[in-house]
Amino acid sequence: MSLNRCEQTFFDYLSQRAEERHYWQEKVRRMFAPGELSHYTVMALERELWAGFMERSSVVPVLRQWVQAEGSSRTSMKNLAEHIVRLWAPPVVKKPAAAAKKWPGEEIP
Repeated sequence: MSLNRCEQTFFDYLSQRAEERHYWQEKVRRMFAPGELSHYTVMALERELWAGFMERSSVVPVLRQWVQAEGSSRTSMKNLAEHIVRLWAPPVVKKPAAAAKKWPGEEIP
């Protein structure tokens, strides 16, 4: 998966700071209940990541530098949202396939 420069900068920041990473890991775990993965929840996480990036850019030098260089116009965090869901969300539990019904005396191929 390819992250844009903004996403990569924020992911690197999260990777280097345990408290921030744990905060986002717990947020992802709460948002994505085991076995539930939806496009709408990924988009909600994407919006929260952007809000978190902008909030932290006021106090974190590397994020502030990015905003000063690139501007504060909205940047997509969709790839980052999908990436951290794959990393941190509870695994999707697949339901077993329904047993094929057969009539008495009928064989299932």
